[in-house]
Amino acid sequence: MKNPLKAESWSPYIVGTAIGILSWITFLIMFKALSITTAFVRISGFIIGIFSYDHISFTPYFAKYIEYKPVFEWQIALFVGIIAGSWISSRFSSISIAPIPYLWVQNFGSSNRNRIIGALIGGFLLLFGARLGGGCTLGHGVSGGLQLLTLSFLFIGTVFATGIITAHILYRKK
Repeated sequence: MKNPLKAESWSPYIVGTAIGILSWITFLIMFKALSITTAFVRISGFIIGIFSYDHISFTPYFAKYIEYKPVFEWQIALFVGIIAGSWISSRFSSISIAPIPYLWVQNFGSSNRNRIIGALIGGFLLLFGARLGGGCTLGHGVSGGLQLLTLSFLFIGTVFATGIITAHILYRKK
């Protein structure tokens, strides 16, 4: 029998089920929804606070997440765990680093740097939109969906719609 961890790609059904079970566990044990972007707010507020504590104290957004709360809590551990888990799964997988897709090369060239910059910009915009919507990508996409929250379904629909529109704009035939 083949080792499923060494498969070229993992079943989205199995991985999705595992993420759903992890979400149940966080609800049952910690009474919290699975989320991660608050960790970024806490870390950035902590760093800003080193230079100007008054700024984070009097900024309602930072004060909500930092004042009288530990900066390094379970969401930081989840963030570190996601990065470590990604690295570990890449070590187990039999797939090698994927080349730059032909469609990307055709439209934007073969520069790996440009592809990384594009991914960072897209990720920032997605994260910004999720925070603007009162949550995070994981919070809306997984936890909010499990709770059948209207705002989360609106966020997920918006992500897919803007993704389709963006793909049509970026990859249109020239």
